[in-house]
Amino acid sequence: MLNEFFAGIEQWPLAVALRGSTWAYPLVNTAHIVGIALLFGGIAPLDLRLAGFWRHIPVAPLRRVLVPMAVFGLFVAVSAGALLFICKARDYAASPLFQAKMALLVLALANAAALRLARDWRMIDSVETPGTWPRLAGFASVALWLTVILLGRLVGYS
Repeated sequence: MLNEFFAGIEQWPLAVALRGSTWAYPLVNTAHIVGIALLFGGIAPLDLRLAGFWRHIPVAPLRRVLVPMAVFGLFVAVSAGALLFICKARDYAASPLFQAKMALLVLALANAAALRLARDWRMIDSVETPGTWPRLAGFASVALWLTVILLGRLVGYS
């Protein structure tokens, strides 16, 4: 039943057009990579700062610049990723690597949401060294996003 659902997605006009185009699929793939770069490039320095690196740099200015960049990168990566998915929905949905990538993506987003909702997140600008929770969340975030990226590359080559 799910296989039929994903087969139907692959027949959407947009999916057919992407697969049949010389330029569209590579451009969407490039957008996916640019989105990942903006996401990880934005979130990694902030996460590493939270984890205890560069204590001389205040968190507040990093947060103001890097969080919006990471959110924009996430939007681009997810949008382009969805377009890539519809081209080979059955293959991707059946792939254990893709399934693991999606599970860790959800964990990475949950980690980010939990950190931003925590009391420590609102207080972090006033301390030089974040508490235990932000430090752990920062380390976990870097590890989760790196693993999501790795699994994504493995999916692309499997």
